[in-house]
Amino acid sequence: MNKYIINKPDGNKTPEYKAWQGMKDRCYNPNSHKYKWYGARGITVCERWRNSYHNFIDDMGLKPGKKLSLDRINNDGNYEPSNCRWTDYKTQNNNQRRRQKRVS
Repeated sequence: MNKYIINKPDGNKTPEYKAWQGMKDRCYNPNSHKYKWYGARGITVCERWRNSYHNFIDDMGLKPGKKLSLDRINNDGNYEPSNCRWTDYKTQNNNQRRRQKRVS
């Protein structure tokens, strides 16, 4: 199997490609509804990954399970090989940055 494949046989994008695109969208697209939590906070994608899906796959590998998603270990850190992993939603939820409550 070619690990760099972008489209599945049904024409849909692979989960890894969607994760790569989503990561860049959150960091660099001010029109993304998630930009305020990523790009607006200064979160970026390392140069190695930003313009190369192949480099992203070389470093991260294929998703080892359907229920896993891309996670930053340090939520104030950037998307880069030393700060990313594939993890389940429970681990991701426990790794979220704490939002401050609004005081009226």
